[in-house]
Amino acid sequence: MLFSFIGTGSTFLAFAVFAEKRGLNDTSDSPRALYYLGGLTEGSETIIAFVLFTLFPAQFALLATVFAAMCLITTASRIGFALHTLRKQ
Repeated sequence: MLFSFIGTGSTFLAFAVFAEKRGLNDTSDSPRALYYLGGLTEGSETIIAFVLFTLFPAQFALLATVFAAMCLITTASRIGFALHTLRKQ
């Protein structure tokens, strides 16, 4: 779970660095310091997962596996988006 969770943050920050170097602009409604990438596991989903870990400790293995899979999907989608965006630039 830790590997996949760190992957979401790493891909977010890595793309922000490349976007800044290439002068890409964030097209979201609110101005941000970093180029924002969406994903399946964002702040709310992470908080919900950690609350569920606390409320149902006997189900931790199952919950952690599901959360890890969601993080891997987010990581893979961000890598795909980054490759597509940076290649067309």
